[in-house]
Amino acid sequence: MAAHPLAGKPAPRELLVNVPRLITSYYVEPPDPRDPEQSVAFGTSGHRGSSLRHSFNEAHILAMSQAVCDYRREAGIDGPLFLGSDTHALSEPALCSVIEVLAANAVVTRVQPRGSYTATPVLSHAILGHNRGRTRGLADGIVLTPSHNPPEDGGFKYNPPHGGPADTDITGAVQARANALLTDATGLKRVPFQRARRSDCISEFDFTTPYVASLAEVIDMDAVRDAGLQLAADPMGGASLELWQPIVDRYGLSIDVVNREVDPTFSFMTLDHDGKIRMDCSSRAAMQRLIALKDGYDVAFGNDTDSDRHGIVTPAAGLLNPNHFLAVLAWYLFQNRPGWRADAELGKTLVSSSMLDRVGRELGRRVWEVPVGFKWFVPGLLDGSVGLAGEESAGASFLRRDGTVWTTDKDGVIADLAAAEIRARSGRDPGELYQTLTERFGSPCYERRDVVATPDEKRRLAALSADNVSAVTLAGEPITQKLSEAPGNGKAIGGLKVVSENGWFAARPSGTENVYKIYAESFLGADHLNRIFEEAEALVGRVLKG
Repeated sequence: MAAHPLAGKPAPRELLVNVPRLITSYYVEPPDPRDPEQSVAFGTSGHRGSSLRHSFNEAHILAMSQAVCDYRREAGIDGPLFLGSDTHALSEPALCSVIEVLAANAVVTRVQPRGSYTATPVLSHAILGHNRGRTRGLADGIVLTPSHNPPEDGGFKYNPPHGGPADTDITGAVQARANALLTDATGLKRVPFQRARRSDCISEFDFTTPYVASLAEVIDMDAVRDAGLQLAADPMGGASLELWQPIVDRYGLSIDVVNREVDPTFSFMTLDHDGKIRMDCSSRAAMQRLIALKDGYDVAFGNDTDSDRHGIVTPAAGLLNPNHFLAVLAWYLFQNRPGWRADAELGKTLVSSSMLDRVGRELGRRVWEVPVGFKWFVPGLLDGSVGLAGEESAGASFLRRDGTVWTTDKDGVIADLAAAEIRARSGRDPGELYQTLTERFGSPCYERRDVVATPDEKRRLAALSADNVSAVTLAGEPITQKLSEAPGNGKAIGGLKVVSENGWFAARPSGTENVYKIYAESFLGADHLNRIFEEAEALVGRVLKG
């Protein structure tokens, strides 16, 4: 797919979102519940949409909040609910709407002091911290974020007491109840915001201090400090801005925060590959400003707006491909965490690089391959059976140094600091270490292509199975696997993966956008990768034509 001519360049003024119009639409333009595009739909990372598309409006937030309250009652969850939000423009009014419903339902709620933002991993950490030491009541949480999505978008995620993304049994129930409330609001409880904010059940909570104080339990902060590294952090206008100064103050690190601006239009961003503003820390186009600083720092890193993703920039590699950094992270952590279980596994989603499989085999670690969605890693992170869990889209979390759970949601901040630890303890930056891995295991070519698709086409693509593949070879190699279920947990992948010795492709619909995605990888070079794509696209084309 050809890059947009403005990719990697500063955003022109005419592309900036009209924030007053966005907020006005949130309040005055109700959705049509009969239109599937305007209903509540939980993908792999909660419900996302925009008030300008009638898919993230006040009615949606009120309905989803009440649905969560109803679910909590039915599930017997009676502890505090931790509530957070990122820096997207729609997160602020959504936060107020959620508080109105939680107060009306007498849900004990913990929220950051007014004006502060909450990173997704910090919220997960808070839930687990409460539930680990609780005397009464299980905690859960809501975080308002569309992750790295464009400025006009909003998002709503629910994390149950295990601290990670809710599984489909929970999101299905919440989604169904919310959509019913969009049609008939009987049963929706709400009080005016000022009254809600004064309610005894709503109180401020310091999310930051416990998280920062615990970081030495997951990262060798002494090694990072003693190495005297020069580090740079770009919050990309997001919630990690709240964290870096407290980290510097507590651990004595040298971290330059190269962008302290919070701007709901995100006008400081360079445009993504498709010409949109997107706070994607894994995108070279979106990360151009930090990449330009690479030679001035030992390691630099960026995070998306809710800080659950990481982008690692080094002098040797510029912006490291997320798959490359995951391979380095696995190689390093499994050899430098003696407190982890000897049988702790390496978790990967089925569209992540096969370099992880080769690293896992060399280390004698089982690779646990699951469908797309971080929720699948939650049980393994909770019980310590998964040491590191990672996604190709730059999301990862891993255990504390003693082998116990840190977070059960993605944590871009510990990934950033792990890159610094790797540099401090090995004397080489992660980009250099990845090159040593390619010398040992081969150098893969990896790519993802997105294609516009209708909801009906996405449904047909999700139903793909091994029966749809009559071929016995893939780009000239014998096919070794045809997967419609993930080998790690036997769960449906919502699409198809076809594997040969030196290549593979996976095709699946997006959970949040009207596109389908084809991922492919080859260890035999770019020409072989293109052949894989040609065969994959032909197969998908036949399915969509019926």
